[in-house]
Amino acid sequence: MGPLLDKFNRKVEYLRLSVTDRCDFRCVYCMSEDPCFLDKKQVLSLEELAQIAQAFTELGVSKIRLTGGEPLVRSDCDQLVAALTQLPNLRELSMTTNGSRLTKLAPSLKAAGLSRLNISLDTLDPQKFTALTRNGKLARVIAGIDAAKAAGFEKIKLNAVILKGQNDDEVIDLINFCRERSLNIAFIEEMPLGEISARASARHCSSDEVRAIIEQVYPLTLSSERTAGPARYYQMADSDCYIGFISPHSHNFCHECNRVRVTVEGQLLLCLGNENAVDLKAVLRAHPGDIAMLKQVISQAIWHKPQQHDFGGHEHNQILRFMNATGG
Repeated sequence: MGPLLDKFNRKVEYLRLSVTDRCDFRCVYCMSEDPCFLDKKQVLSLEELAQIAQAFTELGVSKIRLTGGEPLVRSDCDQLVAALTQLPNLRELSMTTNGSRLTKLAPSLKAAGLSRLNISLDTLDPQKFTALTRNGKLARVIAGIDAAKAAGFEKIKLNAVILKGQNDDEVIDLINFCRERSLNIAFIEEMPLGEISARASARHCSSDEVRAIIEQVYPLTLSSERTAGPARYYQMADSDCYIGFISPHSHNFCHECNRVRVTVEGQLLLCLGNENAVDLKAVLRAHPGDIAMLKQVISQAIWHKPQQHDFGGHEHNQILRFMNATGG
């Protein structure tokens, strides 16, 4: 079975694999204030997650990012990391986390073989942090970042969603924080998932607006640095830190999309901005242990990957799936 190609000749090499829809935060752009989480029987087991990862890597996927919700609320996450690092075709295993549990878990994750960490951090103001996350403690996340560095993680990147009137006055503070700790940072346009309101649309801050704020203090030069993701990276003249921009609204990158997502329910999402999905959990449970069958279903599904997302903001194409149920 050949590489994973869609009908637009894009090669899928990157899987974002959600291990839970649960989180210890309630971030305003990620989930509702009172979310309804899945029952245990609805979510993929450790073994099922590992089988999906095996199937994808045997089909040519070389990078997997573990996501949530918050992956570290799942107690067996380090066991999954250890299992996935044994896959012979996997080049990189990374994780997106809110950082709140890294003071305890960073050493075991590093020992298990995790390659990289992306840590969400949208503000350095403790009160604003609690408001944006609805219950988080900033000091705990900063301690987690420092613990990850102490554990030996070298490729740490912060992810920041900038919202007008909420944290757009902190762009330079976030960059200075990264400069002090030798971290990279990616500024991400808010994804229009879940219950979109006029208020949410008004707070949208584009990558171009964020970049203009930065250039007032730190002129940026386009870098050749690329990861498997969609970010475009820039550098400052006096720092080794990279600044990335992920712009699903303002700078569509669909033409080179090389990734798909699998939710913790086992839904293979072929595009973040479309509702089309394939139920891999049903395949796993109808044909336990049959990797060949799983690979066949995945290959057939990839052929139907849409050409581009549809974030037009119109009511008829609104995606009513919150980010915690989607996978970061």
